[in-house]
Amino acid sequence: MNFMRYLFIFSIFLFFSACQKHQTKLVLEVPELLERSHKLQYSIEWSETKNRFADLKHKLKQEPENIESKLQLCNLYISEARITGEHGYYYPAALAMTESILANKELKKDDEFMALSFKASVQLSLHDFKNALTTAQKAVQLNPHNAQIYGSLVDAYVELGNYDVAVEYADKMVSIRPDLRSYSRISYLREIHGLIDESIEAMKMAVEAGSPGSEEKSWAALQLAQLCFRYDKVREAESILNQILTERDDYPFAIAALAEINVKEKNYEEAERRLIEACQIIPEVSFCVNLAEIYKIQNRQEELDSILLVIKEMLNDDIANGHNMSLEYSKLFLDFYSDPTKAMEYIKKDLEMRPNNIDINLLLAKIYTFSKDKEKAEFAIEKAMATNSKNPEIIEISNELKAL
Repeated sequence: MNFMRYLFIFSIFLFFSACQKHQTKLVLEVPELLERSHKLQYSIEWSETKNRFADLKHKLKQEPENIESKLQLCNLYISEARITGEHGYYYPAALAMTESILANKELKKDDEFMALSFKASVQLSLHDFKNALTTAQKAVQLNPHNAQIYGSLVDAYVELGNYDVAVEYADKMVSIRPDLRSYSRISYLREIHGLIDESIEAMKMAVEAGSPGSEEKSWAALQLAQLCFRYDKVREAESILNQILTERDDYPFAIAALAEINVKEKNYEEAERRLIEACQIIPEVSFCVNLAEIYKIQNRQEELDSILLVIKEMLNDDIANGHNMSLEYSKLFLDFYSDPTKAMEYIKKDLEMRPNNIDINLLLAKIYTFSKDKEKAEFAIEKAMATNSKNPEIIEISNELKAL
C-alpha cells in the first residue's frame, strides 16, 4: 500500500471521528487522483480526467457542500478504479464521498438516489452483496424509473444466487434503457441458464451499443471474447481481443485474455510475456494468479513461491480496504497449496452469505471432490447446475464425480 493510500484512510478516520465528537458539518478532504501508468494515459482521456478533477476540487473548495460536485467525484473515483485497478484507494474514496453526501440532512430526493446508486455500485465491487442489495432497494424506492439502479439489483441478486428475481429486474432494466449495461446483464443471465448462443448475441449487442475506444465498450468486448473462449470459439475470441487493442491501446485485460489463449495452446513463453506486460500496467490480482498457474504447470517452484507471496500481499491489501476476498483466498489454497481444509475455511463466509450462488457451489464441489467426499460434492454440483448452466468447469467436475 502506498503512502497516498495510508494518508487518505487516516483522513477518513479523522473526519468521522470529528463528526461523532462535535456533530457539526465538516468537509471531507478530497482524495487526489493517483497518477496513471504511462500505458493508461489514452490520448486526451487522461488530461480530460485530470482537468475535470481539478474543476470539481476547486468547486468544493469554494462550496464545501456542493452535492453535484461530490456526486461527479464519486463517479470519477469509480471510473478510475475500473481503469487503473487501484481498488484499495478509489473505492474507499467513493464510499467516503457517498457518506458525506448522505449525511446532509437537507439532501434532495434525486441527489439521495444518485448517492445510494453509487454506494450500491461500490459495495458490489467490494463483494459486499447483502449490503449492496439493501442500498439498491432503498435507491429504487426513491426512483423506480432509472435503469442503472436495476442493474445493481440484478448484480446483487445474481451474486446472492436468486436468479429468477435477477431475470425479472434485467427485463425491467432493458425495457427502460436498452444499452450496453442492460444487454450485458441479459447476456450474463442467458449464459447462467445455458443459452450460450443467445448470450453471445446479447453481448454483441452490448458491444455495438458502446462508444468506440471507451473503457465501457472495451469491457463489453472483453466479456464477449471470454464467452467465446469459454465455449471453444477460440479464433473468434482472439479476433475480438485484437480488435479491442486497436481501439484502446494496451488495454491490460485484453492482453491478459490473449495470454489465456496462449496457455490453452501451450505457448507458455508468450503467455508469460503478456501477463507480465499486463501486470506492469495495473495491479490486478487475477493476472498474477494466471502467472502462478503457468509456473505451476512448468514446475518453476521458485517463481511460483515468489508470485504466491505477491498474490497474498495483494489480497491482504484488498481485505484491509474493505474488499471481501474470501472466494479468491479459497481458490488459492485449493489450487496452489492443495489444502481443502483451508479452502473450506475461507469459503464459509461466502457460503453463509450466498448459499445458492453457482460459483460458490462449483468451488465447494471442487473442494469436496479433492477430498473424495462424493456425496457432498454431488450435492454441491447439483446446486451449481440448478439453472442448466453449461459452464465447462461445472461439466468437468460433474464428469470427474462420475469416475469417483
